[in-house]
Amino acid sequence: MENKKVLIGMSGGVDSSVSALLLQDQGYEVIGTTLELFTGSSCCNTNTYIDAKNVCNSIGIPHFTYNYKNEFKKYVIGDFIECYSNCKTPNPCIECNKYMKFGLMYEKAKALGCNYIATGHYAKTEYNKNYKRWVLKKSNAGKKDQSYVLWSIPKDLIEHVLFPLAEFENKEQIREIARKRNLKVANKPDSEDICFVPDGNYKRFLEENSCLKPKIGNIVNSKGEILGKHTGLYNYTIGQRKGLGISNAVPLFVLGFNKEKNEVIVGEEVELYKKEIIVTDINLLLVDKIDRETEVLVKTRYSSNEAKAKITQIDNYIKVVFDEPQRAVTPGQSAVFYIDDIVLGGGKISCAM
Repeated sequence: MENKKVLIGMSGGVDSSVSALLLQDQGYEVIGTTLELFTGSSCCNTNTYIDAKNVCNSIGIPHFTYNYKNEFKKYVIGDFIECYSNCKTPNPCIECNKYMKFGLMYEKAKALGCNYIATGHYAKTEYNKNYKRWVLKKSNAGKKDQSYVLWSIPKDLIEHVLFPLAEFENKEQIREIARKRNLKVANKPDSEDICFVPDGNYKRFLEENSCLKPKIGNIVNSKGEILGKHTGLYNYTIGQRKGLGISNAVPLFVLGFNKEKNEVIVGEEVELYKKEIIVTDINLLLVDKIDRETEVLVKTRYSSNEAKAKITQIDNYIKVVFDEPQRAVTPGQSAVFYIDDIVLGGGKISCAM
């Protein structure tokens, strides 16, 4: 007899709350959990716990909280600080998914006798006969699809992951279910910021929680000519135009950094476009190894459009050659590879050329 016991991560928001409800409707034995990750964050605070517990009480399922603040600090905040210390732009949601939701939470699920874990992500898992394995796919939610931030989960875990919102096309459909079922979180607003920087001021967070402090240096063009001064490399990101404090005949954008010389490198928009990137820290979900040049679609930011490219695996990194140059590809962000609507895998952008 199939074990239909599932542990679902609950943030107190409408997506995870409706997900728990849908799983219950589908006959699963549902247990709700909220992970304590960072005091005062937008996704784990007193209101979060209360909202999640109230939803669980209202639909008649148990709810537990687990303290993983030390692990979150090590894996997620540590990566966040390290990236900015090395002139990269991180995506902390991806680290959180890898280590917390689909790492420690799955270990907790197994300890509770659950065969599955679930979240309120807009993504899809299913068995694919052609590839003879479970695959991660895009959901039906279009631009709200979240498969991009899930590339780092272990491929052996995919068959044990449930995404109840996979078939829904928009958030209003989820809110309507919540309203009809009298969930008090039906109209609760989404949290858009980095959860542990709820005021959006990541620069202040870095200065208060790391060794990064304002350090004035030169802003230079690609020829090395000095155009102005900057206030610290971590205050800038590739593609940035505003806040440079430079007057120039044509608009200038951040192209990159020289950490050794403490320089911000700027140039015209045409210089932002890159044809090739190197991707490291790779995690392949669809195959064990890319053994030949493969045509794929690539996303280099959560909000970016997919771009056609050819990828080649060389030892422990992947070389990506785009059909058309891509704008402001940023080291530290993730490159995620798709074949049709299936996630082939992904990795961290190391450099762009």
